[in-house]
Amino acid sequence: AGAGITVEITAASVGLGLAIGVIVSLIRLCGIRALRILGDIYVTFLRGTPLLVQIFLVYFALPALIHHRVDAYVAAISACSINSGAYVAEIFRGGIESIDKGQMEAGRSLGMTWWQTMRHIILPQAFRKIVPTLMSQVITIIKDTSFMANVATIELMARVNKVLSGAALYNGTGTINVSDVFVLFGFAALVYFVINYTLSCAVRHVQAGLEREGVTEPVAEMPANVEMAK
Repeated sequence: AGAGITVEITAASVGLGLAIGVIVSLIRLCGIRALRILGDIYVTFLRGTPLLVQIFLVYFALPALIHHRVDAYVAAISACSINSGAYVAEIFRGGIESIDKGQMEAGRSLGMTWWQTMRHIILPQAFRKIVPTLMSQVITIIKDTSFMANVATIELMARVNKVLSGAALYNGTGTINVSDVFVLFGFAALVYFVINYTLSCAVRHVQAGLEREGVTEPVAEMPANVEMAK
């Protein structure tokens, strides 16, 4: 159950983090200075503070502020998504800036707006370049979910800690056998390894595919479903 919840938290965090990252990366590249500053503050703060602190803020500080309890599952997804969004934003920013500036100029010369050019020309090329890096970020999120063991008993590491506590009570000594520690934490490490190794193989496969195909820069063309800006 713990491993399944870890995968669920990761999947939700990846989806939300990807959405947040794309939005923040575009904000940081837009022409509105105030929005760029806000985007920079978001990325700098989230990347500059430990994820564990961010989890504590969501799980303990936020309920005190809104006077309403935050479910551990929701707190895990929220904290991991917000944290992941900052890293994804930086990944996307790097991918977008790696695209030749002539692509944007070509799109604008065709009568497309900045957003249309970004959506139909720049982002598809950037996304293709950063897929391996994004998949590596997924692996990082999976390992980061273990921090939730400090505040709740929902994911894999928390379940291991709970079993160890129960073993200490069961043997009547109030202590935990060394063999129990090695077996349970070894099992947890094995589960994390299997998940992350599978994803690592997928990353290498994607990278090999992109290297075989080559990352080309197609000439900007007006997409059929895009109307020219008036």
